[in-house]
Amino acid sequence: MNYAICNEIFDAEKWPWERVCAFCREMGYAGVEVAPYTLAPHASLIDDKTRAHHRRVAERMEVDILGLHWLLANVASDRQLYVTHPEAQIRTNTAEYFVQLTQLCADLGGHIMVIGSPKARNLLPGVTREQAMQYSKEVFTPCLDLAAANNITLAIEPLGPQETDFLNTAADGIELIDRINHPNFRLHLDVKAMSSEPTPIPQIIRDSAKHLAHFHANDPNLLGPGMGDMRFEPIIKALREAGYDGYLSVEVFDFKPGAEKIAHESIRYLRKVCGEKTV
Repeated sequence: MNYAICNEIFDAEKWPWERVCAFCREMGYAGVEVAPYTLAPHASLIDDKTRAHHRRVAERMEVDILGLHWLLANVASDRQLYVTHPEAQIRTNTAEYFVQLTQLCADLGGHIMVIGSPKARNLLPGVTREQAMQYSKEVFTPCLDLAAANNITLAIEPLGPQETDFLNTAADGIELIDRINHPNFRLHLDVKAMSSEPTPIPQIIRDSAKHLAHFHANDPNLLGPGMGDMRFEPIIKALREAGYDGYLSVEVFDFKPGAEKIAHESIRYLRKVCGEKTV
């Protein structure tokens, strides 16, 4: 398995990009996922110099920029960017923003865009699930040809009901994938999110195998893998049985233990359950 980690854990402690890449490489992480809000409040404010710098540093440090996640964080608070909004102009604005994000991902050399951002997809009053499915298709489709041209996959992330009331299960995500019907629109699975489903996580992975593009490793306690009660041995077994050969990317939501401790304990545990030597 290859291992990656999301950059906001380091941004919370104001680490410079060079330190992030060097540390990740030292720890054994082959890749880093970037939350756009850690670079600027809006994708349009991330200039060419910044994009080139981040890509150049990562390449020099031999760390992959996997792509982007938290795509609408910090830009959707006023609902002017919103995936399932009933106003057509807002959906058009959101679709255009996804084109900008896709170009950002391409400029950074990334190949995955995780679509989570639950606060920008919750069902607003009067919007039905069926309408939200159609609105989502309308928002995500315009960027997919650009994504394909740059070998980028958009991966929809099901999230638990404590975070959103739309697309709560892997089956929901697959339904949207089938509706959009584009090879560059696939599924992202997250351990914390899957823990809210009644179906056991290994079974979700097996059932989703042909759609799976990316995977987040974490614990329902909001910390990293191995820092809670979730056992990853059955999860890794299911991923291998599903033929998943992508990254195990560590994403946490509780930064209190500190970036270094979380990063170290997470990769040490993942290596252990994957049958690799640990240090």
